[in-house]
Amino acid sequence: MSQAPDAQAAVVALLADPATHGGERPERIDTHISTVFLAGDRALKLKKAVTLPFLDFAPLAARKTACEAEARVNARGAPGVYQGVLAVTRGSDGQLSLGGEGEAVDYVVVMRRFGQETLFDRLAGAGKLDRRVMMDLAEAVAAYHDGGEPDDRLGGSAAILATIRGNRLSFLANAPAVFDPAAVEALTDRSLALGESLAALMDARRAAGCVRRCHGDLHLRNIALYDGHPILFDAIEFNDDFAVIDTLYDLAFLLMDLEDRDLRRFANIVLNTYRERRPEVEGLALLPLYLAMRAAIRSHVAAAAAAHQQDDSRRQAMRAEALRLFARAEDYLAPQPARLVAVGGLSGSGKSRMGRELAPFVGRSPGAVTLRTDVIRKQLAGIDPYAKLPREAYTADMSARTYAALMDQAKRILSTGQSVIADAVFARPEEREAIAAVAREAGVAFTGLWLEAPPEVAAERITSRRRNVSDATPGVLEQQLSWDLGPMTWTRIDSGGPKEDTLAAGRRTCGL
Repeated sequence: MSQAPDAQAAVVALLADPATHGGERPERIDTHISTVFLAGDRALKLKKAVTLPFLDFAPLAARKTACEAEARVNARGAPGVYQGVLAVTRGSDGQLSLGGEGEAVDYVVVMRRFGQETLFDRLAGAGKLDRRVMMDLAEAVAAYHDGGEPDDRLGGSAAILATIRGNRLSFLANAPAVFDPAAVEALTDRSLALGESLAALMDARRAAGCVRRCHGDLHLRNIALYDGHPILFDAIEFNDDFAVIDTLYDLAFLLMDLEDRDLRRFANIVLNTYRERRPEVEGLALLPLYLAMRAAIRSHVAAAAAAHQQDDSRRQAMRAEALRLFARAEDYLAPQPARLVAVGGLSGSGKSRMGRELAPFVGRSPGAVTLRTDVIRKQLAGIDPYAKLPREAYTADMSARTYAALMDQAKRILSTGQSVIADAVFARPEEREAIAAVAREAGVAFTGLWLEAPPEVAAERITSRRRNVSDATPGVLEQQLSWDLGPMTWTRIDSGGPKEDTLAAGRRTCGL
C-alpha cells in the first residue's frame, strides 16, 4: 500500500486532536520527513509518506520498518526515551484510533517527552552550556561510538568521495541563485584532491573498525539534557550510508555545529575529552576534510530549504546561512601551520587550565590537541582517566614511559597538521629539551611556558580539585618544591593571581 502525503491528513488530524492526548492540545513540530506531536509526558512521531533521493517513506511497510528501526537504533543513545511503536488503526466503523483494533493505516514512534528547553541548541542560545556539560557530552559520544557495531561493507574513501561529488550536484542545483558555480567547482576540486590523498588512511581506518554504526546526524538540535545527562536522539535509521560511517566523521558534525555557533572553545573541549576516551592520532589528518564536508552539507541543505520558503525575509536569511556555511567549508580546507606549545609547572600551578584555555586559539579547527601526562599515565596503566593510581605506580620507569609516550604522540599528531599543547610537569631540563626537539624535528614553531604559583595557593588548588585526572596531593607538591629544576629557558608566568591574567599572559607569550 502506497500513500501520498495528503493521504495522511486523517492520521495527522487524529494525532492533532486533543482527545488523542487526554484532552491536552498537542504542540506540533514538522521536519521534511516527520511530524512530531508533543503532549503530556509523551511525544508521537509520524513518518511523512514522502519519497526523497535518500529515502522512500511512501509505502506503509517502509514507514513501519523505519519506525521500528528508529526505536531500536535510538535506544542506545537515548535510553528510556524511546518507548516503542504504535499502529494507527481503522476500526470496523471506519474511525481511526491509536493502537486500536482493525487495519493498520500508519505507525508512530512513541517517546517519553523532554522539555524543548533542554535541547542543546536552545541551551547554547541561552548561554547555558558549560565546560562540564560539554565534557559529559563528549564522554557520551565516545561511549556511543564504543557501542557501535563495526561494519567494513560501507564507509571508507569510496563513500566519502561519492559524498563530495553528490555535494557538488546539490550546490549546482542552487546555482547561480545562491552559489557561484566557479566557487562550487573550486570547493569540489579541493575536497576531492584532499580526499584522494587521504584515501588509504580512510580505508585503513575502516579495516581497523573505525567505520561503525554511528548517530549520523550529530548536531546540537539532536542532543538534550535528560535526567541531568546528555542524550543523543533522532539518530539516522533510514539510510545506512548516512549512519555507518567513520566515527570521526560523525564527531565532525558536532564540532562544526559548535564552531558555527561561535563556540570553538566548547568544540575543542569536546574533541580533547573525546580523545581521552577514544584516543585518535593519525585519524586527525581527516578532520579538515570531514569538517568541510559537514559544513558543505549543511550549506546546500539550507539553500534547498530556502527555495521553498514563502516569506521573503525567511528565504533571504536561509540563503545567507547557506553562504556562511559555504565559506566555512572553504575555510576548513585552507592550510594552517601547526605549532607546539608546552606548559610546565609543579602540581597546582594551573598548567592544565592554561593548556585547556589556550588550545582553542592554537592552530587549525577546532584548536590544538592537549596531551596530558596525567591522562597518558592512566592510559598506559589501562585504567579510567579518573581512577586513582597508587603511589607505588609513580616509579621512575613509569614516568619515563609516560614522557616517551607524550613525545611520540606529539610527533605523530603534528605530522597530521594538528597543533599540540603538551601539559606535564617538565621538571627535568632533559624533558624540556626533548619536547622542544619534537617541534624542531617537525619543523613547527615552539613555545615553552613555565607556570609558578605560591606554594599555599598551589596546595589549596590541589585540595579543592573536582573531577580531575591528577593524583597529586599537597604532599607531592611539598616534595616537588625541593627539586632542582636546572636552567629555566621557558617563559615564566606567575599563575598565583586571577585566572584571566594568567591566561592573558600565556596568550601574549604565544602571540595569540
